[in-house]
Amino acid sequence: MLTFFSRALQSRNYRLFFGGQVVSLVGTWMQSVAESWLVYRLTGSAALLGLIGFCNQIPVFFLAPVGGALADRRPRRSILVATQTSAMTLAFVLAALTLTHRITVVHLFVLATLLGVVNAIDHPTRQSFVVELVDKENQMNAIALNSSIMNAARVIGPALAGLLVAAVGEGWCFFLNGLSFVAVIGGLLAMRALPPPPPRPEQSPLGHVVEGFRFVLGNAPIRASMLLLGTASLCGTPYLVLMPIFAERILGGGARTLGILMGASGIGALTSALLLARRRQLKGLLRRWIVPGSVCFGGALIAFAWSRSFPLSCVLLVATGASMMMQMAATNTLIQAMSPDALRGRVMAVYAMMFMGVAPIGALVAGLVATKIGAPATLTLGGIACMLAGLGFRRSLPDLIPKARELVRGAAEASEALAQSAARDAGAGLGAPP
Repeated sequence: MLTFFSRALQSRNYRLFFGGQVVSLVGTWMQSVAESWLVYRLTGSAALLGLIGFCNQIPVFFLAPVGGALADRRPRRSILVATQTSAMTLAFVLAALTLTHRITVVHLFVLATLLGVVNAIDHPTRQSFVVELVDKENQMNAIALNSSIMNAARVIGPALAGLLVAAVGEGWCFFLNGLSFVAVIGGLLAMRALPPPPPRPEQSPLGHVVEGFRFVLGNAPIRASMLLLGTASLCGTPYLVLMPIFAERILGGGARTLGILMGASGIGALTSALLLARRRQLKGLLRRWIVPGSVCFGGALIAFAWSRSFPLSCVLLVATGASMMMQMAATNTLIQAMSPDALRGRVMAVYAMMFMGVAPIGALVAGLVATKIGAPATLTLGGIACMLAGLGFRRSLPDLIPKARELVRGAAEASEALAQSAARDAGAGLGAPP
């Protein structure tokens, strides 16, 4: 029954990565929920909820290309150790300020922005590092399991945060998140026999970044999938930022209610990620996953926006999380399959811009709009935009599918040629030093 787990987990390095990420991401989601609740408790402002989300993720939009270029130029494990250590330090600073009752909204904005800078380097590096840890035939499984880790954490982390915030306050959530980074850093340092660092490119760092953008913009299936993902991030994912409003004002709850709502969304997303992990083929991802995911995501958002029943809201959030992950995990998997190894970090940087970098713009706009027309109407507009984008994408599938197949074949051939070249260089004594 769990055979689909064992494929990627046969790799010792991937097992270390998987175990560390499980612990660390639970802590990350605990901090995210506790931070949102702290901002709302201190200010009661929907606009500031949007602004804190903006500060946390907008650096990804501007700096992810730098992270992607680094991931294609430097050893990816070393980059991840540095980013995870930085994130751990920021979590401990946030915990210290909160537990000593010195925390202010200004502190929260500054620390959220600094964490966004770290994530801008970490996210494209982590996404491209995953496929180095497994054999080619297990890469799709590893990518899907990576999404499963995040969404399992989305179930556990918010639920724990809701209980802890209600019992002992936000500061201990931040402290436990800091401790959780020990697991992932330890796992990274314990890895052995990693692939050699990527060869140093001949072009300048700026030219290296531009090459990645040219590849994305010059290939219609990747470009269209990125734009659809960006629409979902801009118009749909702000529902997470507005969740404290639904928890308190609309459903009449508190921190525990917020944790349950976030966990419900995570259950749906985890279900979709596990179903994707069972797949062995790329066939059908565009037509049967990405398009339905986008359209259903918009519809579920609209239904949730107008629910006034807590049980019904939880059910609708399961559907929201499941459909969102259908689109996003399938897009991640397909884009990585269409990208050559030499360009993977930079392509995933653009993915990070569309997935994480555009979201804060949507969060800021949603927070401001919600102060004028209310959170339900704001989510309704976002849901309509997601549905229209998905239907428009569906019309272009007859042209996109053949081109996607060509890109997958070309990426596989390029990766095989690169592997053969590296093997010849290593045999001739030209490989990277240990």
